[in-house]
Amino acid sequence: MNTAPVDYVLHLADNALILGQRNAEWCGHGPILEEDLALANNSLDLLGQARLLYRHAATLINADAVEAQRFSHLRGARANGAVTEDTLAYFREAHEFRNHTLLELPHSGPLAGNVRADRDFATTIARNFFYSALMLLVWSRLQTSADAQLGAIAGKSLKEVRYHLRHASDWLVRMGDGTDDSHARAQAALDHLLPYCQAFWIGSDAETAAVKNGTGVDVASLQSEWDALVDDTVNEATLRRPATQGYIPQGQRGVHSEHMGFLLAEMQSLARAHPHAVW
Repeated sequence: MNTAPVDYVLHLADNALILGQRNAEWCGHGPILEEDLALANNSLDLLGQARLLYRHAATLINADAVEAQRFSHLRGARANGAVTEDTLAYFREAHEFRNHTLLELPHSGPLAGNVRADRDFATTIARNFFYSALMLLVWSRLQTSADAQLGAIAGKSLKEVRYHLRHASDWLVRMGDGTDDSHARAQAALDHLLPYCQAFWIGSDAETAAVKNGTGVDVASLQSEWDALVDDTVNEATLRRPATQGYIPQGQRGVHSEHMGFLLAEMQSLARAHPHAVW
């Protein structure tokens, strides 16, 4: 049986973990109570996906002498000395994470006019929409992965991402086809975030290896389908899809924005303060 490259599994896990961490920041701050709960549930789904993927990655690492050596700096982080889902989430540094830069950005994107806020709901919705549209396609293909464990994770995750995409799409249409202010905020969020989606299509060495052994998906081959999904909703929302150009983020290759370090500092602080604690 083929198994997926460790870095490919970590890319999927890191994406889920980091976006789940970001969406959890809305807990207690949602614009309405229902959205407080909806985004919390979204975060729990993503955390569940991350846990399954990190467990799979840890199993692959511990079973391979070369990979075990590569991650040996994590083995002392817990008392049993093995790489685990916790050590992969809490004891890697920013440059070791392989998530897309889009997912680590704060919620405070450019708003309509000169308004600024710590949390912009339109920015959160637009990001969830772009990412969920991508993962709907990725998880669908990965169900037939030659890595049986990854295929099983994909089947579970696909059910969840269908809801995530429907939730984000519905809100994008409500805002885009709503008031002048909500329309302007939604358009500003698209203008801000869509350029970061260019990174979806550049791939990585781990993805190339996964495609070669039948465990992964050539994400660049999904671009036309993703474009169609995005265009359908953007048009229904009476919004305009901005042009994408300029610098392509490299988060999946370990080159992150300045926001990543702050996110990890908050997320990892408790585990690092008590590295041998048992929960």
